[in-house]
Amino acid sequence: MKQTRKSTDLAPESAWFKSSYSSGAEGNCVEAADIAPEVGIRDSKNKAGAPLVFRRSSWTAFVASVSAGALDASA
Repeated sequence: MKQTRKSTDLAPESAWFKSSYSSGAEGNCVEAADIAPEVGIRDSKNKAGAPLVFRRSSWTAFVASVSAGALDASA
């Protein structure tokens, strides 16, 4: 994982997106940007803040674990 100064240093504003499951009504969302070979993640409430950057393989494994319920408290 790497950190940069601000999300627009990493990718243009148009590259950032939210999940299709996110209604955005409460503003508690993360946004992602595909910056091959990595993935940028930022807080939608602080778009100018520093994003987190993960290797694509690490991010894919994390999302797969969440989707499978492997990180649920009861697991």
